[in-house]
Amino acid sequence: MNILKHLIITPLLFIAINLFAQQPAQYSIYMLNPYQYHTAYAGLDGSLSATAVFRKQWVNFPGSPLGFNFNVHLPIEYLRSAVGVSLEHDVIGAYANTFARASYNYIFDFGDNGQLSAGGSLRFMQKSLDGTILRAPDGDYEGGAILGHNDNLIPQTKVSSNTFSADAGIYYKHSKFEAGFTTLNISAPKARLDIGTVQEIRYLRNYIFSAAYRLNLNKDMSLHPSVLLKTDFIKLQPEYGLIFKYQDNFFGGTAFRGYSKNTVDAVVILAGMQITKNIMLAYSYDISISKLSNFNTGSHEIVLNYNLRQPLGKQIPAKVIYNPRYL
Repeated sequence: MNILKHLIITPLLFIAINLFAQQPAQYSIYMLNPYQYHTAYAGLDGSLSATAVFRKQWVNFPGSPLGFNFNVHLPIEYLRSAVGVSLEHDVIGAYANTFARASYNYIFDFGDNGQLSAGGSLRFMQKSLDGTILRAPDGDYEGGAILGHNDNLIPQTKVSSNTFSADAGIYYKHSKFEAGFTTLNISAPKARLDIGTVQEIRYLRNYIFSAAYRLNLNKDMSLHPSVLLKTDFIKLQPEYGLIFKYQDNFFGGTAFRGYSKNTVDAVVILAGMQITKNIMLAYSYDISISKLSNFNTGSHEIVLNYNLRQPLGKQIPAKVIYNPRYL
């Protein structure tokens, strides 16, 4: 039987009336899915681009995170703009988070082979707590049925709360270098879970910076170092990655998460390939190196991307030069 049914973990989070939401969901293959964290990246893949991500973190650890993400974005060349939408569902123990985002950004030509994008998004956020999978030490249970938790901080059913937020950011992309900065939850909204007593959960502003570089070794091989920084100015979570590509079709690499003895989390091994001109598949395995390594067998993540690789809709029309002779 799931250990989660015997241990009361979630209610410990309710000791304070005002709670703070976690940082953005963890994804290891961040360098292959920039739109996940950067709203201004929409359209910079050059065509319609759709990405699906599945992640299971800390396998065999009861209540460990499970995440799904799907996003689609495309440029609107006629308007020098781009739009995108994304859906995300993240489960952590008895908690679940569901996000839906719609974004718009304007794209500037910036130097030779460079584009600078600036934009924002609106985000719908739902946080829920499933009291049916929790068990309290003094609760009344028969045959799996809940007669009563006998604890005002644990709901006997599933409760949820909805709120809205906004994100904004900029992103620069060049043929060899790219970097972006995004602010999530600009308004720092609050969600209210009614579990007998109303618990208020505040979503802190989070700031995300990422950068990546392409180093061509020869006509077939290239190296792609990258970095991702996430912070709410209380905690910092850095990640560093290095990918080796062969003919831009096959790739493999590694990543590292943490920066000190207390923050080191995992070493990531990843690999993938461009299956067809339009479809890319990647997989990563996280090897836990923190104290949690004694309680899990690693983390798995799969990324699938489809890129249309051709213009969709009208392009920017050529400038018309009128000849007075034919007016």
